[in-house]
Amino acid sequence: MFFRLKNYFSLSVALSALVLGGCGGAQHDDLQQFMAETKRRPAGSIEPLPSFSPYEAFIYAAATLRSPFEPPVKVIDPFISGPRSDVTPDLNRVKEYLEEFPVQSLTLVGSISKGGTLWALINDGNGGIHRVREGNYMGRDHGRVISAGKTQLTLVEIVSDGLNGWVERPRTLELQVQD
Repeated sequence: MFFRLKNYFSLSVALSALVLGGCGGAQHDDLQQFMAETKRRPAGSIEPLPSFSPYEAFIYAAATLRSPFEPPVKVIDPFISGPRSDVTPDLNRVKEYLEEFPVQSLTLVGSISKGGTLWALINDGNGGIHRVREGNYMGRDHGRVISAGKTQLTLVEIVSDGLNGWVERPRTLELQVQD
């Protein structure tokens, strides 16, 4: 048996040598010519990489200024308008929960009627829904709800007029309908 395996091995080596020997003849002269001709041609040029200017970081310095998305406070010049108004927020009252949030982050999501009183449902932006009605406070600018309807909530905020006084600013929240 060992003798037969040895014969098969030597026969396969001989056949492989014959097959490989047939590949190296004159059959590939045209390929050799093409390669030699290609190497004789002048080399092409590669364009250099384009130059770029380094990134300059931008530092936003207006973070403490009024947001451009809020309506501006209407400032009345005291020299033109006469005496100042007596509007002042009640700083001694206990703050309600929704006064922790800016009015821009609060949304009206519905209404509910209970015991003859219409309550507006407010989403605080943190996943909480809260009931408010006329007389409740919400927003950071001493906003007092003056009317609560099924599709709209109106409140009046008391904001600084920029001259050590206060002015009232009306705000309206409308029902947010999702499609």
